[in-house]
Amino acid sequence: MGLRDELLKPIWHAFTALDLDKSGKVSKSQLKVLSHNLCTVMRIPHNPVALEEHFKDNDEGPVSTQGYMPYLSRFILDKVHENFDRFELNKMCWTLCVRKNLNMNHLLITDEDAFNIWCVFNFLSEEKYPLVIVIEEVEYFLRRLTEAMGGSWEEERFQSYRTQQSSRQKGLSAWEFIELVGLGHFSRGMHRQTLSMGICEVFREHVLDVLKQGYMMKKGHKRKNWTERWFVLQLSSVSYYVGEDLSEKKGNILLDRSSCVESLPDRDGKKCLFIIKCSDKSFEISASDTKKKQEWMQAVQSCIQALRGGQPSPHYTARQQRRELRRRLKVEQDQMQEGMRQLQVANERKQREVEAMRKKLQDAAASAALEERRRMQTQQELQERHRTDLEREKMVRQQMEQQVAQKSSELEQYLLRVRELEDMYHRLEEALEDERQARQDEENMRKLQARLLEEEACKRVELEQLHMQQQQAMSQTEAEKQQLKKERVEKESALRAAMMQLEQLEDERKGALQQYEQVTKKLEKATDKTRSWKDKVAHHEGLIRLIQPGGKGPQKITNWGPAAFSEAELNLREQEWQQQKNRPPRPPKPQ
Repeated sequence: MGLRDELLKPIWHAFTALDLDKSGKVSKSQLKVLSHNLCTVMRIPHNPVALEEHFKDNDEGPVSTQGYMPYLSRFILDKVHENFDRFELNKMCWTLCVRKNLNMNHLLITDEDAFNIWCVFNFLSEEKYPLVIVIEEVEYFLRRLTEAMGGSWEEERFQSYRTQQSSRQKGLSAWEFIELVGLGHFSRGMHRQTLSMGICEVFREHVLDVLKQGYMMKKGHKRKNWTERWFVLQLSSVSYYVGEDLSEKKGNILLDRSSCVESLPDRDGKKCLFIIKCSDKSFEISASDTKKKQEWMQAVQSCIQALRGGQPSPHYTARQQRRELRRRLKVEQDQMQEGMRQLQVANERKQREVEAMRKKLQDAAASAALEERRRMQTQQELQERHRTDLEREKMVRQQMEQQVAQKSSELEQYLLRVRELEDMYHRLEEALEDERQARQDEENMRKLQARLLEEEACKRVELEQLHMQQQQAMSQTEAEKQQLKKERVEKESALRAAMMQLEQLEDERKGALQQYEQVTKKLEKATDKTRSWKDKVAHHEGLIRLIQPGGKGPQKITNWGPAAFSEAELNLREQEWQQQKNRPPRPPKPQ
């Protein structure tokens, strides 16, 4: 937005305040006073005669806005330069219009807060007259105010308010906007001072074009001491004050395209240092922490880049982007409405076509009904004619049925006689067949009887031969039986003799076993005595060895001392044992 458009908004409020009867016109005397005050505030040479000369052809009385605008543009706005204080212009216009339009008694804000909100309204309002602020900008302001107060955004409450205001298409006026904020609908639970501080922060950000503000330490140019200052960053300058109330300004850092910001190492006990280099001076600043240092350096660098590129303030850019977004949304909405209108037109056309088609269908249905009635009448006539033909055919059929019944009875009698003759013929054939079968059976029985007699004679001969063979076998079996009985008696006597010999051998074996046990016991006793005697001799006489009887050959020595047998005796016993082992077994005695 240009300077001219920015100045027109507060002037429009002042002009509207002078219109007491709401007619849209203001007297020339009041316009003279307003023009004089505007020239004084904006530091423009005032020409009191110019207004009379401009309206010399119009002596009808008060002047409308359209009539005053050419004079305002030619004699005031065209001569404006940016060497005046805009705050004074806003304050003058605010003084003219506030008493007429605003009652501060029921509001929770001060006069200064109301003035700040009024200035923000002029910044956010649309460039159309009468001035209004759309609901989207209201939401943006309330969100920013809530953020500045440190509160949480209540989406449901705002949506409820938005629904109530949906019937108002034009938006809110400046005074409605001030009352909305002053009544505290969206700042419940917040202290008045907190609300005032939030309004002041939003005012500085949007109206005074403050991009960033906060406390930092600054190094002096003459005394080289470090002092805490309240810094305020704008697009083309960095101002620093004694406190955040901006009551005492200590200096100003002017930014231009040649300015730059650089980081400095920690020194002199100061940390988070950076320097802003301008065309004539350099300013060393110390932030409280690294995060704030980076934020300030980035913000100052962004301002310098914007100045180099000739870009406006970020707040103006953001506002323009929001307006452009609303414009695109409106265009899309208009296109959608146009599409809906076209769809509605097409739908109406389709409905007309459907209605015409429905009428055609009704006409076709009426003609079809008429055709159906004609067809039914023709069908009834045909049915009547067919009924007459059917009755005639029925009478003819009855006569033919009577004739057929008579012929059928005659045919049944004839067939009955034929069946009787066939039955008689079949019975005769069966009787002849039975007689022939009886004769054949008699012949077969005669042949069978002759064959049985012949077989009986053969069997009798065979039985006689078998009887003779049986008698011979019985006589031979008796002789063999006597011979076997004799052999059995002999074998039994031999068996008894063998049993007696076996018992005798058993007795001899038992006696030999007893003798062997006695000899073994005697040998064990002798061995024990010999061992005890040898031990005693060896104990008392040392190496003395007894002379024992035996062969003259070399005596065999074992692990337990001298052996009981000589080497020759052992060889002889081994040979005898081998001979007994290799001897074949004796055959058993016959039983």
